[in-house]
Amino acid sequence: MTHRILIVDDDLHIREVIRVALKKAGMAVSEARDGKEALSRFASDRPDLVVLDIGMPEFDGLDVCREIRKSSDVPILFLSARDEEIDRILGLEIGGDDYVTKPFSPRELVARINVILRRSVARATDANGQHTPLAQGALSVDPDRHVAAFAGTPLRLTAIEFGILRAFLTRPSSVFSREQIMAAAYQLNIQVSDRTIDSHIRNIRAKLAAVNCDNVIETIHGVGFKLGRCEPQT
Repeated sequence: MTHRILIVDDDLHIREVIRVALKKAGMAVSEARDGKEALSRFASDRPDLVVLDIGMPEFDGLDVCREIRKSSDVPILFLSARDEEIDRILGLEIGGDDYVTKPFSPRELVARINVILRRSVARATDANGQHTPLAQGALSVDPDRHVAAFAGTPLRLTAIEFGILRAFLTRPSSVFSREQIMAAAYQLNIQVSDRTIDSHIRNIRAKLAAVNCDNVIETIHGVGFKLGRCEPQT
């Protein structure tokens, strides 16, 4: 299967570096020079993942992400010229899956893209051909088909959010530290801050609150987080 990647950056040289690296990795590439062209390309090309620069003039990467997230949960990897934590957190809070700070290693970029794609692709059924969804209360997560739902309503989760919920459901009575959550969500040796993990937790809570669940994840002060009752509000 050839993955289709949309590269969005106003810098021609950066687009060329990424294009060459992705093509060497066997991926198909399309490109956009600004935010408006990105949305047009996204609609026409239906990419499997978007590499999206934050710092574009006028319609920037965060605006593009917000528009895409209105209709799609396609993975988005942000590029940023600024190594400022608030930018990274904002990008993840509005629906980004990962980020890379410029200047970056093309090999690392490809590795991160491959990790995200592996999480996003529906997995094959088990040896018996049976799916074994994980569930707690009204929340269900099917790792084989990479789908999640609450009380029958499908959830739009990023790959990292899905990985976090899957980890909680695998050990529903356990308390997870932020380090354990990081290990479950990021399969490479990627260091992210506690605030980034907290951003993912807030996103998950907000998405479940939108479908009438206010108890999906509990905070255990001084320790970490654990799965809640996952029941509809009464």
